[in-house]
Amino acid sequence: MNRAARFLVHNWPLKLGAVILATLLYSGLVLSENTRTFTGSVPIEEVNQPSSVILLTNLPDVVRIRYFAPNDGIRLDSSSFRATVDLSAVDPTAGRVSVAVRVEAIDPRIQILDVEPSRINIQVDEVIRREVPIEVDTGDIPPGLDVREAQLSLGSATVVGPSSVVKRAARAVARVRIDPSGIDIDRDVDLIVLDELGEPLSQVDVEPSSVRVTIAVFTDRQTRSLAVNPIYTGTPAAGFEVAAVTVEPVIVGVEGDADQLAALTRLDTQPISISGISSDLDRTVALSLPAGILALGVDEVRVTVTLRAVTATRTFSAGLVVAGANSSLTYDLSSDRVLVTIGGSVADLDRLTASTFTVRIDVSGLGPGVHEVPLTPNLAAGLTLVAVAPDTVSVTIASPPPTGSPVPSPVP
Repeated sequence: MNRAARFLVHNWPLKLGAVILATLLYSGLVLSENTRTFTGSVPIEEVNQPSSVILLTNLPDVVRIRYFAPNDGIRLDSSSFRATVDLSAVDPTAGRVSVAVRVEAIDPRIQILDVEPSRINIQVDEVIRREVPIEVDTGDIPPGLDVREAQLSLGSATVVGPSSVVKRAARAVARVRIDPSGIDIDRDVDLIVLDELGEPLSQVDVEPSSVRVTIAVFTDRQTRSLAVNPIYTGTPAAGFEVAAVTVEPVIVGVEGDADQLAALTRLDTQPISISGISSDLDRTVALSLPAGILALGVDEVRVTVTLRAVTATRTFSAGLVVAGANSSLTYDLSSDRVLVTIGGSVADLDRLTASTFTVRIDVSGLGPGVHEVPLTPNLAAGLTLVAVAPDTVSVTIASPPPTGSPVPSPVP
């Protein structure tokens, strides 16, 4: 036993190293038998691309993948792998940068050892925005036509893209062609971004992508003066009505082809809403012109809507309240209620309620006897008295019998 133990511990570091080396050699032999190479093309995709970064170069493919897989007949193609480059940490102002290529196997039993290429160089740029004017290019105008200046729904557009390209943008152009027959232009037209030399710029977007272009084209131009017709929609607030609608100017000159002008009898304005208003409205609005008709020297008109309160009458049954009575006298009324008809705006009348509406009858300075006292209800501003029925009330005033006076005996 002692000899065997001495054999085991004698030069034990060398013996341990030999065992480890033999294990590694055996493992390498087994691994090399299961290491394979895929030589198909796997497209590289960008991931985690910030909105401020734009990629200017096309990404290449991974052309070689060395991997380890169990020897059980696994069949692979380009869809078995996914190759990506992470752009989350890329500086958009750096220009040309080198990024690592990461390849993953769809099958978790496959272990990627190395790929080619393992890194790629890409060209990046910073995404910027720039506002440019919108222009219209009509090209060559056919002879015999009177073409007026184009009207645009927008005056400018925003160019978005790589800073190196966007900085060269000079304008956004809407290209239209005038038909020899003289048809008016009124449609949406796509925008093209051009540089100072008039060359189109690629790799940029324009917002909006199109603009509404309206161009009047005349073949037999004539002029005419027409009355302006103000248009309004809706109704005022409760208790109000439209008293008058005026417009300034009243007459506007227009021009257009003779056949179009012949069909016009007036010029409507764009509609304005008076829904719910309770005071006069003064508004500047545009004319609603048919296609091909142009106003001469006037783009907008002033419309004034004048309101008035809606008046009505309402009859209340009002209780009588004695005012100015002498505490030493008694008062007997021929009626304790009267009918009062009041006129005024609906809003003011709505604020009156029959339960709280009373009429004072003034007996100040009246002595014992029978008196016809007129009724004069005290009304709030804006209300008028139409009628009171009856308009007078008989008031019998008497002195009460002295205290302690004998009460007459009834006659047998």
